[in-house]
Amino acid sequence: MAETIIQRCEAKGLRMTGQRRTIATVLEDANDHPDVEELYARASAVDAGISLATVYRTVKLFEEAGILEKLEFGDGRARYEDADRDHHDHLIDLSTGEVIEFVDPEIEALQEKIAERLGFELKGHRLELYGKRKNG
Repeated sequence: MAETIIQRCEAKGLRMTGQRRTIATVLEDANDHPDVEELYARASAVDAGISLATVYRTVKLFEEAGILEKLEFGDGRARYEDADRDHHDHLIDLSTGEVIEFVDPEIEALQEKIAERLGFELKGHRLELYGKRKNG
C-alpha cells in the first residue's frame, strides 16, 4: 500500500477530525475484518470520547469515498477492510466465523480463462468460499 488510509482520505478532500484519524489508524492496524462494533471497541480504547454513532458515520463516509470495502459473509455482520489492499480471496469457516485470506494463481488464471471464453475482459472479482474444517 503506497499511502495510509489517512493520506487517501485527505487526498479525497475528507475533513479528518481527531476521531476520524483514530478510526482510520485502527483500521490501518487491523489484521482481520472488523465490524463496526469491533472498530468501536478498538477506537474507544484509544479515545474514550468516540461514540458508536461516530464510528458508524465514519465507516459509511470512508466506504462511500472508496477507502473501505464492505464485506458481508452471511453472518449478518458487515465487516470492513482497506479497499487498497492487494487482491485476495476469502475462505470463511462456518463454524467459527474465521476469515482466511488467500491467493491462488490457478483460480486467478481460471477466472481469466472463463471471462475470455465468454468474450469478456475481466476487470475484477470477489471470491468467497464457505466451509467447515474437516475433522482429523
